[in-house]
Amino acid sequence: MPKTYYLFNPGRMARKDNTLVFTAVDEQGQEAKPKYLPIEDVEALYIFGSIDANSALFNFLGKARVPVHFFDFYEHYTGSFEPKEYLLAGKMQVEQTRTYLSKARRLYVAQQFVDGASYNMLRNLKYYEARKGNLATMVDKIAQFRLSIPSTKAIDELMGVEGNCRQAYYEAFEHIISDFQMNGRSKQPPSNEVNALISFGNSMCYTLALDMIYHTQMNPTISFLHEPGYRRYSLALDLAEIFKPIFADRTIFKVLNKQMIKAGDFERKMNGCFLKDSGKKVFVQAFEERLKETIDHRTLKKKVSYKRLVLLECHKLAKYMLKIENEYKPFKIWW
Repeated sequence: MPKTYYLFNPGRMARKDNTLVFTAVDEQGQEAKPKYLPIEDVEALYIFGSIDANSALFNFLGKARVPVHFFDFYEHYTGSFEPKEYLLAGKMQVEQTRTYLSKARRLYVAQQFVDGASYNMLRNLKYYEARKGNLATMVDKIAQFRLSIPSTKAIDELMGVEGNCRQAYYEAFEHIISDFQMNGRSKQPPSNEVNALISFGNSMCYTLALDMIYHTQMNPTISFLHEPGYRRYSLALDLAEIFKPIFADRTIFKVLNKQMIKAGDFERKMNGCFLKDSGKKVFVQAFEERLKETIDHRTLKKKVSYKRLVLLECHKLAKYMLKIENEYKPFKIWW
């Protein structure tokens, strides 16, 4: 079964027949023993740090339909190599554009994204309220903010509601996380350990959403909550909002509260705080384990992995835009 591989400063990447060959090189130019990955075992590659490769290799990866996602030294997602968009279809493109251009339909879809995201934030807080307490104020704030979602008349107004929900949500992190302080959300650069993990986890969710969009006929650049941009896949930002509380935040709580990641796994550079490779490896392993977990799906009546939930969400959205379904309802955790 193909799987996702997370590679940290992998050095040179080349092809040998139907196998990927990675050769790490140290600061003195000495090569380590090569590592081999049969291409049929690879679903996707996440590259953290530098890599040396040529166009022939990426042609090979494209034909094998293996996406490659890149992150820089400071954990920032910097871009992706995606295979040819073989699933794109004209009708889907037309209907997705029509949905965006329709003020009412765009607002409806955007409201569903915020509804799903804020509901999943609320479920996280209720989960920890039952175990740790001291979260009632933040729970009440988010519950009140959520009441105004259906009555919003414009995207800017809706984004304000989402921002209020997220501010109250992040206030609760101080009560959920042990040993580390968040002191408010900060990014570019993150000011402390918790913010570094949030930025890194959000990038992982965004990249996952982008991967799943590429398994559908949707265009990742046409979005509804976030304004479409020239240099970003904004639909992935939209969909990631729903799943960040489930995937990124729950993973953060786990690795910090179980002391899987400690203070020594961070470093301060460029007026910010960043994960070292040791911390990244622990986080991506915990994140991947989360994606492999399964639930009994209420509609499908079978076990479904957390990762597959994102693909199912893409299909639900596509059916709404194609008018196969009359409504789109976001995924909400019930456990």
